[in-house]
Amino acid sequence: MVDWEGPLTEAYERATAYLDGLPERRVGPRATAGELREALGGPLPAGPTDPRKVIARLAEGVEDGLLPSGSGRFFGFVFGGATPASLAADWLTTTWDQNAGLYAASPAAAVVEEVAAAWLVELFGLPRSTSVGFVTGAQMANFTGLAAARHEVLRRAGWDVERDGLVGAPPIRVLAGAERHDTIDRALRFLGLGTSCIVPIAVDEQGRMRADALEAALTDDAPQIVCAQVGNVNTGAIDAVRDICERAHEHQAWVHVDGAFGLWAAVSEQLRPLVDGIELADSWASDAHKWLNVPYDSGLVLCAHPEPHRAAMSIRAAYLIQDENGERDPMDYNPEFSRRARGIPVYAAVRALGRSGIAEIVDRCHAMAQRFADALRAEGVEVLNEVVLNQILVRFGDDELTRRVVAAVQREGTCWMSGTTWQGTAAMRISVTNWTTGAADIDRSAAAVVRCLRDQR
Repeated sequence: MVDWEGPLTEAYERATAYLDGLPERRVGPRATAGELREALGGPLPAGPTDPRKVIARLAEGVEDGLLPSGSGRFFGFVFGGATPASLAADWLTTTWDQNAGLYAASPAAAVVEEVAAAWLVELFGLPRSTSVGFVTGAQMANFTGLAAARHEVLRRAGWDVERDGLVGAPPIRVLAGAERHDTIDRALRFLGLGTSCIVPIAVDEQGRMRADALEAALTDDAPQIVCAQVGNVNTGAIDAVRDICERAHEHQAWVHVDGAFGLWAAVSEQLRPLVDGIELADSWASDAHKWLNVPYDSGLVLCAHPEPHRAAMSIRAAYLIQDENGERDPMDYNPEFSRRARGIPVYAAVRALGRSGIAEIVDRCHAMAQRFADALRAEGVEVLNEVVLNQILVRFGDDELTRRVVAAVQREGTCWMSGTTWQGTAAMRISVTNWTTGAADIDRSAAAVVRCLRDQR
């Protein structure tokens, strides 16, 4: 008899203790890398160890090295937490251990993903025929969307890139804002296009692409991809998507939208006007592990044109079983072959929250970001951005003091946020993305930032 109960009970008890303790847990790791190696390392085990003891030792060993990103006072990067339904579904996903590449390998995983995909398309207000791939994160979502774009703009130029590669292909121009996310550049490297294909487009003081500058850079004599941004990673600023799409499409350019967190603004009645025209784009990238608050890893790629999407991603082999009734094979929409059934936690999150619940998270995070900015501004702190979504960008006088305050806040442990560089100057970046964050978290965290600022002066 296999003892499932022992290690799973140990894991459950430790997991619930961790989750219950998050509201008051110090927000930051307590151990050094050396201390973690000492706790977790040692010689290769010569023989078996009781699984329950393994789980207990693992949990104890990592305890002080965990960054509690699920805390309502974690504001570093743009990390969400995990809602109860999505976390429970993620545990079942691991238990069921389905390979979600083919319908034949897991009809249940394929259909759950299909249903969740349709819900996402409706939530974002995209064309009903939009195809969806469940990937690891916005990096691979941008990669996949740009792969579909590469296929289509070269097909229009008479070139089959999947068959003939890039040697001898017409050069592709990629027009992207000067404040684009680095995952765009990295995706272009992965795709063999290289970063020299990028035509940087001027942006305004908030990081929004200037549509007039885009118009001046567009041409009619080369394949073109335009990368718009919905949610600048520093300021939260959103490009004028409708204007960009209309101008780009006049020149037969494909428009890809990097909306890692900002695309979720489409779910909010209050914020939806910020993403006006989003449905006009050709592909979109987003993350469910950000504002939908499902466990890592959970990225989304959506494409208004399923054929280029499939052409860029699909594979056929004699031993792969395509369903005789034409059921959807998930691997036709993402770059992975074997893959985790990551659509299941997304399904559970959307089912549990519904449209109104997701909108409430987005609206509350927006309101809490504004509250944080107002609290710091009242103490004389310079807020550098318009708080249009969930991002706050602040500066404490000069670069040196700003960096010291960021480091002091991280050491102090009430909350955690990261430093950044914005248009050549040091800044603190605060991201409000967690579904549990409330007014008490904001007030407590703002007070901690002010204390650290006073201590560093």
